[in-house]
Amino acid sequence: MPTIGINAFVRRQTSESKYSHYEGEMPVFLAATHFDKAKPGYRDGVVLVPVPAKGFFSGVVEVTPETSLRATFGARREGELSYVSVEAVGATKLPAKHVELVLYRRDVLLEDNDASTECEWELISINARPTEEEEPLTPMAMARNFLKLEGGTKADYSAQEFAEAILYWSTRAMRGD
Repeated sequence: MPTIGINAFVRRQTSESKYSHYEGEMPVFLAATHFDKAKPGYRDGVVLVPVPAKGFFSGVVEVTPETSLRATFGARREGELSYVSVEAVGATKLPAKHVELVLYRRDVLLEDNDASTECEWELISINARPTEEEEPLTPMAMARNFLKLEGGTKADYSAQEFAEAILYWSTRAMRGD
């Protein structure tokens, strides 16, 4: 079984945040026990580990005409490009129906000095969604990766993938306070 650590980036995913989260300790034990089911991520050295959805909540909500939206402008982390982000104000996180834990291999993290531990793999993100439908990265995350901007990890996407991400996220938003 590989060694799996907790990357500093995933620590923002708490019940109080707008992001998906797990009720309890960071789910490294789930990543380790289900690692044999890992699927390749968007590049070599990134894997998606499907885990049972119990205890996970999604920060993604469906937008309706009644949803209050708020736009903010800022960066995810210091040194990254600022951008417009739209949040669904006061929306309730929904229990997840599908969860994948995103793990990066140490050598990939070292490319950008983003390793937080000495482990072979690190938990980077909890991707929990309230539906079984596949969820693309946000168009901004895809652009950050595609253009190899600060905070992104080089990846190539087709025009089809970009278009599908734009359509998907045109009716969804992250939960906001």
